[in-house]
Amino acid sequence: MDLSVRSYGPWSPENFSWLGSAHGTDSTQTITLVKSLFAAKSYYVNNQLIPGGVALGKVTAAGATQDMYGPYDAAATDGRETMVGHLFGTKSVTGGGLYIGAALVVHGTVRLSKLAAITADHGVDAAGQADVAGRLIYIA
Repeated sequence: MDLSVRSYGPWSPENFSWLGSAHGTDSTQTITLVKSLFAAKSYYVNNQLIPGGVALGKVTAAGATQDMYGPYDAAATDGRETMVGHLFGTKSVTGGGLYIGAALVVHGTVRLSKLAAITADHGVDAAGQADVAGRLIYIA
């Protein structure tokens, strides 16, 4: 995990407009993002940032540690096919290291229209919403 202090970017202002309320932001879970799982995503390739609000799944495949996460992907077969929540804040993927420390929002309200436009459904399909039903509420 890269814990080095950096004085270079890319940096961008944090955008929490995807949160429908502050509920749940005071009780996020500490997680580890597996940087390589984001490499093929357009938001990663273009500006070296993983935007806050990205839907995440927990890696449960053999060899994964307890707190490894990557982008939610309904077609995955490593555990990420089950959505568990959203990345709380934007993370830079520049620098060394294979992992990135992060925070996971597991309950609260999410504005679908304000999530990064990764796909037409903003990376949260009906199956993903069903996975987190009762913990996350989605509004337009």
